[in-house]
Formats: sequence, structure tokens, C-alpha cells
Amino acid sequence: MALTSASCNEFLDVNNNPNGPQTVSANLYLAPMLHWVVTSPQFDGRFVARYTQQLTVPGTVLSTWDRMGYDPSSDNGAQQWRDVYWSLGQNLVDMTKLAEAEERWDLLGVAKVLKAWGWQVTTDLHGEIIVKEAIDQSKFIFNYDSQEYAYQEILKLLNEAIVLLQRTDGAVDQTYLARTDKMYNGDRTKWLKLAYGLKALSLNHYSRKASYKPTDVIAAVNLSFASGADDALLKFPGTQNDDINFWGRTRGNFNAYRQTQFVVGLMNGTQFAGAVDPRMSRILSPSPDGVYRGLDVNVVGFGALTAAQQPNNVYGYAGTGGLALPGRYIFDDKARLPLMTYSQLQFIKAEAAYKMGDMATALAAYTAGVSSHIDFVNARNLDNGQAPTQISSAEKSAFLASPAIIPTSPAGLSLTRIMSQKYIAQWGWGHNEIWMDMRRYNYTDVDPASGMQVFPGFTPPTTLYPDNGGKIVQRIRPRFNSEYVWNRAGLEAIGGLALDYHTKPLWITQP
Repeated sequence: MALTSASCNEFLDVNNNPNGPQTVSANLYLAPMLHWVVTSPQFDGRFVARYTQQLTVPGTVLSTWDRMGYDPSSDNGAQQWRDVYWSLGQNLVDMTKLAEAEERWDLLGVAKVLKAWGWQVTTDLHGEIIVKEAIDQSKFIFNYDSQEYAYQEILKLLNEAIVLLQRTDGAVDQTYLARTDKMYNGDRTKWLKLAYGLKALSLNHYSRKASYKPTDVIAAVNLSFASGADDALLKFPGTQNDDINFWGRTRGNFNAYRQTQFVVGLMNGTQFAGAVDPRMSRILSPSPDGVYRGLDVNVVGFGALTAAQQPNNVYGYAGTGGLALPGRYIFDDKARLPLMTYSQLQFIKAEAAYKMGDMATALAAYTAGVSSHIDFVNARNLDNGQAPTQISSAEKSAFLASPAIIPTSPAGLSLTRIMSQKYIAQWGWGHNEIWMDMRRYNYTDVDPASGMQVFPGFTPPTTLYPDNGGKIVQRIRPRFNSEYVWNRAGLEAIGGLALDYHTKPLWITQP
């Protein structure tokens, strides 16, 4: 009987499975999470890029997203929600606990950065989110937290990460971290710069609040990326579907997408005194007749454009072409995709300096932003031998010498210039930040210094989605299959069941 009892106990000990261990090395959690941190904003970019008129898809009718609406009973626009709460979710909790227990302060700092990133992107897209009760396996209904609380938690996490990433004691080990760090190869000093960069971005979102401190934004930028060499980029080996750039033609996610009139107008001289941007021919696609055009989001399909006038797809080919052929810019199977770039941060610094009246600092940062993004475009077009030629030194110098782009004195700078150039630098990948910028300036605010819109040429859709009630979109509804199916009580408490909930302004964009 004793032998039988022992045998049964061993048989029933399901928590010890040599083929499926319950405890793994802390660093093994990291690589898959980094994939989603860079990739999930691109999933949602299929929809946010239509709110911000970066891209559109010609069809037989105007889409819900081009009309600033949403797709009912669908998870469209909620990939980041899914990845923050599920793909990272418990995995990030486990990595954090293991890193702390093993005194791996560098990995723990990275974990705090990822946690802060998650709350940042989720609250910026959706407004009120679940923070305090998130990843609580004992609950079936989850209460939402205010966006103000989410922002407080973001800055708390980033400040903790900054402290941790400066530590060299304990089990800090670049070799250990590098095994799965596919972004910075275990270099905690670069993760430290990224933490400061994310802090600057978050602090700058307070621009409409009385509590906004541009000096703090500038200080954080100055401690972040020193050049494009610090850019947070993810490589794509391109050996199978899941390690191919989400924008790549092989993935087939963007075959029908086309650039808009709005972005073409920012680059072809329409909005800036005839100055043609050399980046236009390296990141946008020409029509078959060689002219750069964009689609009007208020016009069904290609409108009256002939076949020769219709813009090629983002890969540079007519129709849905481009498979196994050289791509363009970030639209390629192996092109690196950024989480954050030096140029993006320089434009954040320029805006903050402009708002505090330090025009010399603003102009220097603005110029650095434009110049470094030209370098970024060249670098991306070399990632996999893409079709566009390199922007030459002569082209770059001529463009930067144009007073229509770089004013001859600090007094000539304007928010129109800063925010338009930031839009171009983020076009195609920085969807979350572009949309936050547009909402902070109410889409069509006029810059008193330039007399133009902050985003010149942007026009909201003439026909809005019916549920909008005539109002412009301000947020994406929370993920349907987790919230509207399973957490309706939580949604009801924040007004999330209203048909026009997506038009409710965010706390962070209000004075």
C-alpha cells in the first residue's frame, strides 16, 4: 500500500514536467515581447494611419476608418491592447519577478521600460485603461483607471527604470541580456537612453496642461539619444512569415494601401513655398507616369485618375505588385522598423523649446531633426537593397539651405514647420505619436506664427461615420473580444458602451 501511494503521488505531480518546465531563464521572455513592442503599433497603424491621413485604401465605398469611425464587433484597432494585456501580460510579470529575485537590474530596468511603453500606447489610443487590476487572475470583471493615473504610472515606471539601468552591481550582465535583446544587444546604456526618450515623449503630451514643463521635456531629450546610432530598431531576418517586417510585401498586409494627398502636399512643395523634399522620391511611391500623387480620402477609389495617374502601392508597384521584388523605405521584408528615433526626439525638443520661447534651441533641434531623418531614410533604403537611390550630400545640403524649410533666423520658426516635419519623420511607422500630435492640436488648429494650420492641408472627412454624431474621432474603442464581450460592466462605468464613445476627448489633450 505504501508503494502504491508513493507511485500515485509521483504520477499526479503534474507540476513537474521535464518536457514543459514552469520556470525558465528570465531573459527568455524578452525577445518575443520586443517583437510585439515594435510590431503591434504597425498592426494598429492600418487603421490609425487612416485617421491621420497617412495612408488609405481605394475601394468601392469609403471605409469606416477613413470616415473616422470603427468596425463594430471587431478587434480592428486593438492589437496593442491585446499585446499589452496578453502577449506581454503575465510574461512581463514573470520576467520582472525573476529579474528582481536574481538581482538582474539591467533586465529589470528593461522590464520597467516595456511596462511603461505598454501603458503609454494603450492609454494614448484608448483613453481610460485597466492598470491597477490588470493581470489579476482572480478577477473576471476589471475596473478602469483614469488616464491621469495611467500617465502617473508611466512616469513612475520610467523613473524606476532610469535608476535600475544605471546600476552595475548584482547580476548585471550584458552577455546574458544580449542573448535575447534583439534591439540593443544587451547594452543597458542604450536602454537608459530609450527610457529618457520615452519620458520626454510622455511629458510632452502634457502640452495643453497648466502643469506642462518644457524644461523637463528638454532635459529628458538631452539624456536620451545622442544621434541616429541610438535609434531603437528591430531587425527582421526574413526567414519565415513571423520574422518578416509586418510592412513587407511577403506578409501581404498593405498591398492595396496608397499614400494620401495630405502627405504628398507636405513634401512636393505645395505647403512650403515650392520646396520639393528629396525624401519624397525615397519614401513615397510615384504613379506609373512618374508623378507623385496621393489619394483624396473623401473620394471613392481612385476617382477620376487614369491607370497611369493612380499612385502605386507603398512598395512602388501598380495594383498589388511587388512580391519578391525590391521594396521602398520601411516597406520591405527586411527593413528595420523603429520604436523611437533620434529625429523624433529632436522634434519633441524643438516643440518644447518653442513653447518656452527658446527659439535658438528650438531651431537647432528642428534642424537636427530634419537632417537626421534624411540620414534615417538613406539607412532604411540600404537595409535590404531597396529600389530608391540614396539622397546625395548635395541634395541634402540644398534642401537644408532652403529658407522654406530651415528659416534663416530662429524668429522664422513656427509650429507649422516643426509639427509638419515631425509628421514626415514619423510617416509610415510612428502612428501613435502622429495621432497624439494631431489631437493635441485639434487636427486643424492654426499656428499664429505662420498663419497656417499646424498641419497644413489636413482636412477632416466631409462624411463622418454615423455613430460620430458629427464629431471628430478622439480614441479607439477598447478591444471588442475582451471588453465588449466579457467586461461590459467595466465599460459601462466609463461610458464605454455609448455609440459615440470614440469621439470622447482624452484627458491628456484637454486644458
